[in-house]
Order: sequence, then structure tokens, then C-alpha cells
Amino acid sequence: MKLAILKESKVPERRVALTPDVVKSLSKAGFTCGIESGAGVESGFYDNVYEDAGAIIFPDKTPMLQDADVLLKVNAPTPEELQLMRDGSAFISFLYAYTVPELLSICVQKKISAFAMDAVPRISRAQKMDALSSQANLGGYKAVLLGANALGKIFPLMMTAAGTITPARVLIFGAGVAGLQAIATAKRLGAVVEVTDVRPETKEQVESLGGRFLEVQAEGVQTEGGYAKEVSAEYLQKQKQLITKHIADADIVITTALVIGKKAPVLVTAQMVESMKPGSVIVDMAVESGGNCELSEFNRTVVKHGVTIIGESNLPAMVPVNASELYAKNASTLLLHLANKDGFKWELEEEVTKGSLITHQGELVHQFTKEILAKKV
Repeated sequence: MKLAILKESKVPERRVALTPDVVKSLSKAGFTCGIESGAGVESGFYDNVYEDAGAIIFPDKTPMLQDADVLLKVNAPTPEELQLMRDGSAFISFLYAYTVPELLSICVQKKISAFAMDAVPRISRAQKMDALSSQANLGGYKAVLLGANALGKIFPLMMTAAGTITPARVLIFGAGVAGLQAIATAKRLGAVVEVTDVRPETKEQVESLGGRFLEVQAEGVQTEGGYAKEVSAEYLQKQKQLITKHIADADIVITTALVIGKKAPVLVTAQMVESMKPGSVIVDMAVESGGNCELSEFNRTVVKHGVTIIGESNLPAMVPVNASELYAKNASTLLLHLANKDGFKWELEEEVTKGSLITHQGELVHQFTKEILAKKV
């Protein structure tokens, strides 16, 4: 099988889909790896290192794409890249298929098989393919560092001859992978950490990391695959009342809340921002999905009511070396699950294949994507 790895064009993006170490492993397994020149530079991986690992460097991506069996990317291919791909070929990338119907139309037209890294089922045997978790883990870590850098005070308790410095207070919305890593990182830096999540089962995990769980007593939370699916109006009102009390005392607020298939819920209102202390910081990790903070701005850091609001949409790309290393392992593990050097297995009812395959043989085959797109019509 011939693989193609492109330089990512989305801004801001510094990751690359395969690293030299993974290219070396795939080459030994019989795959031919083509790399667009400069694809790994932003992650610190230069063309000569890829060549040493067995890759073929292409100064022009067009012939590589036209000849490849599988395209591997971090972000979804552009319409132009899809048009260059050979009919009946395949790609593996993050896709969020329900948000890009125009790309799905091209895939159907060209009979391209699209595998979405974000749709890999979260089951135990697919953990090594779980790119959502590997990247969210890094994002949670980086969010705390960005917040700490923007804050005009230190995190830990410090007793000095000149007086005692009280620890910073960090409030985290969401105890998923990103939130849990944010808790751990903030605690390591010495902060007092409080956490709220719609899923009561996360309380034990939060407390095991040293965080204090802010519990809302209300019914009506539905979850699916570990994600919040729906929250009742009663819950949202009680959560707002609880958070209003704690957000005014917070030095840093980190929001991570997402609802799959929907716009991110607004959890921090303009009124809440106005109640915060001057010099405090909000890091909105959900900004690409609409934002958890009413005043956050996409890919911008702004100051509103004396509060710094950080709206970086791609935190994993800010640690591109590790993010690329982890993503490459996730993507290559999925590839080796689906195929060998001679081609795809096409076990269409197998759980990982069925969960991650979006389009195939000229049809949209992913049930969840079909349902979401039908609701938008």
C-alpha cells in the first residue's frame, strides 16, 4: 500500500500525521510512505530524517496524492486535496463528518473511503487508536500553562520573610480527559482546584487527583460514550447558581465542556466574567465548537472587564512534537487494524471499522453522521 502524508494547511497547525519513527515501522511492515517536503518541519522532523526512515520525499504533493492508496492527515483534507486523490482511495484524519457535508459529497462522488479518527469507538481494544484522548490530554496540560503565564500571580502557597503568598484558585469545567489533565497539572503547580461536571460519576476521579468536586443536585443528565448528550433545564439553572458563587473567587477558569454533535454549551456568561477579579484568566478549550464562555473569541486572546480570555482553538498544536508522536501512533495503529501492506480487510461489521468509516463505495455509511445531517436539513 502506498501512503501519502501532507503538510497540514489549517491555521494554526504544527502537527504532522506520521513521525519518522512510525514511518520506519510502517516501511518495515511493507508500506510505501510518501511525505510532502516540509511536512514535519513545524514538529521538528526534517525531510532527511524521514528519508533515513525509508520515506520518499515529494516536493510536489500532486503526483503523490494521485498515486496514493491512503492519505493520512491530522485535519480533514481540503476539497482540493480530495479532488487530487484517486477514485476509490481512502484517507484517515480527524473529520467531524457532521460539520463538513461538502467534503462528504466529494468523498461520495469519488468513492473515497473516509475514516474519522474522532469517530473511533472508545472501547478498551481501541485505546491505542484514541487520538481524541491523546490530544485532549496534551491540550489540558497546555491550557493550565497558558493560564498560568497570563496570570499575574504564582500558583503555589509560598511562605517568605516578606509574607505569605496564598495559592491560586483554579476552577475547571468538565472532568473528561482534558479536564483531568488540567486538574493534575494545576495541582502539581500548587493551585487549589475546584471542578464541575454534569456526570456525577467523575467525582471519584476528580478527588483522586486532589480536586474538589462541585456537585449539582439535579436530575436530567444523559451521557453517551462518556460524553454529555443532553442536560435538563433544571440542571443548567442549578449549575449556574452554584458556579456563580465560585467563579468570582477563581483566579483561573478552564472550560472543556463539549456536547457531541452540537454547539458547545455556554457555561460562563458575560455577567459571570464581570464578577471575576481583575487580572483573572479564562482559557476556553471549547472555542472551536462555539465556546463555553460567552465572551471568548476564536483564536484570539482578549481582555473583557479586566479578565484575560484565551480562545486558542488548537492547544495540542502548541506542543507539536509530543502531539505528532502520539497522533502518529494512534493513526498507524488504526491503519494496521484496518489493513496490511496488500490492502484493506474491509470487515465492515467489525466494531472499530464500523464506528470510524464515514463514506465507502459512493455512500454515506456512518449512522450517527446520517442522523445529525438529517436533523440539519
